[in-house]
Amino acid sequence: MPVPAEELKLEIVNAATGQPLGARAVPSEDGALVVRDFPDDGPPPERWRITPAQNSQDDQAYVIRNAVGDKVLDGPAAADGGVRQGNAAADKQSQQWHVVPVEGEAGLYFIEDVTDGAVLDLDDSGEDGEDGVRIVLREYDDSVASQRWRFVPAEPERISDPVLRWAPLSHWNGRRSWRLAHSAALRPAPDATPSFSNVLLVLERFGSNKDAGEWSTVGSNRSPSGLPGGWAGLGARFLADTTGDGWDIVGLKPGKGAVTSSGRGDGTFDDEERLLHQYAASASPQDLWTLTDTTGEGSLHVVVLAADGVRVSRQDEDGKDGAFAPAGGEPALKAFGHGPQAGGWHADKHPRFLADTTGDDRLDIVGCHEDGVWISLQDEDGTFAPIGEEPVLRAFGHSEDAGGWLAHEHPRFLADTTGNNRLDILGCHDDGVWISLQDEDGTFAEPLYVLDEFGVDQGWSSVQEHPRYLVRTTADGAVDIVGFGPHGVVVSRGRGDGTFEPAQLVLNDFGHTQGWTGEKHLRLLADVTGDGNPDIVGFGDEGVWVSHNHDDGKFDQAQMVCRGFGHNDDAGAWRVDHHPRFLADITGDGRVDIVGFGGPGVHVARNLFRRFRTR
Repeated sequence: MPVPAEELKLEIVNAATGQPLGARAVPSEDGALVVRDFPDDGPPPERWRITPAQNSQDDQAYVIRNAVGDKVLDGPAAADGGVRQGNAAADKQSQQWHVVPVEGEAGLYFIEDVTDGAVLDLDDSGEDGEDGVRIVLREYDDSVASQRWRFVPAEPERISDPVLRWAPLSHWNGRRSWRLAHSAALRPAPDATPSFSNVLLVLERFGSNKDAGEWSTVGSNRSPSGLPGGWAGLGARFLADTTGDGWDIVGLKPGKGAVTSSGRGDGTFDDEERLLHQYAASASPQDLWTLTDTTGEGSLHVVVLAADGVRVSRQDEDGKDGAFAPAGGEPALKAFGHGPQAGGWHADKHPRFLADTTGDDRLDIVGCHEDGVWISLQDEDGTFAPIGEEPVLRAFGHSEDAGGWLAHEHPRFLADTTGNNRLDILGCHDDGVWISLQDEDGTFAEPLYVLDEFGVDQGWSSVQEHPRYLVRTTADGAVDIVGFGPHGVVVSRGRGDGTFEPAQLVLNDFGHTQGWTGEKHLRLLADVTGDGNPDIVGFGDEGVWVSHNHDDGKFDQAQMVCRGFGHNDDAGAWRVDHHPRFLADITGDGRVDIVGFGGPGVHVARNLFRRFRTR
């Protein structure tokens, strides 16, 4: 786990004993520090904050502060070597510590004195007393388990209201009556920011139930970004602006083609289902689809990664009904396809992207194959250049010679990390984050190891379990890495030169520790308040939770904003693998709404947030 942000409270637990660090006497008083048990019926373990040391020449020095009474961890004042807590003193080095990860053991740390490198350890000179085992400073020894510590964030302070339910009440004479009692369910807080309307069924089509079409994804699953865009397989449902006047529903109907129901601009959709694009005779469940503007001219294209390569269909010139030319003829590029004639690219091994790599507003095709990265640039005529005989970079590939990158464990991204309008390649491997910067001539430099976080070795076990995103968390900042890790939301701020600040745990929520799993829950980043900053949106058990971003990269504790679209039965029984959910402005008021494809059909919850209020 990365060092928690100073706003978070956490227990500091010894790895050898499982006991938390605390004061021997009252938490707010000076005195020796110990590890000891805290019985369930007694006071809770003490909580601490880790804050950067002020005015220190060492940017990795921290002050460890007791959340009660504001005392700080201090070095020994006597010859017995006992570590204590006392009043904070400016620039006092005995109160400054390094937090050093234990190599190869995710979530464990040494707590090191900045002056001589001694580390916190347990006193083994006597018996364990009722008041605990003393904490001392000792010479570092990587084989001693008692020198290792774990940070345990406090439970999240979520904001919601309990739900009342009618509960039966039995009487002595056999009669029964009913009373209102608290339920385990939750409902949105009255002043939640933002707030959403009740969930409405707006279209009895495109659902997983038989009466709604019995839709099911039979091909490759769409990327769970929650926002329109990305690849989709047969049977998928998503949102796209097919006519230029707002979001429409699009479904890839097996045996028929891409069908659509047009949005009305008020949060509802036409009941009519129209054919948007007819499949080619060779359409396969392995094909990947997307609808996007590839040329930057404002018109959509259907792009299919088919067996024989990349197929592109343009929208009809009149554009009135959004229909596309039928599939047929030769592919636009005989590469990046799943057939052997197009390179043998497979969705479970070889990620592919449509992205403007050169800053000319035209989308290029980028793929990570067995032997590395391959690119086809799009020219001014809208055609794609044949790929070369060699990859542009022998890295980020599936084979061991190209790094052994696995699609289900090692996410890869294209992002401008330096501000030069050229996309760089960034990936999270076992040991952390690697990046390859793109030069002015379009070539990619050898990858550099830039951050020891967000990797499998640090507890990020899979792409599904721990989603990671590249996004600006502040309006004027560089691209940051944001991930939903084992203990909560982790952010590493970009420096604007392709490197990143040390990762911080910025929110003790939306992580595995708090009960969020990739199998049950979606976790996304989207601007839900219209202030230009990405907020955290989680589709949890009870419903939808939002943690608001304040433009300084800090996030509020999560508020429940919608009692629907959740995993529990009383929140709709939504399932990740059956019921896609998206965030998009379907009403044209500048705020994203929630659109979900449930069993009976399409459900909508409108965003009710207003940035400006009238009296």
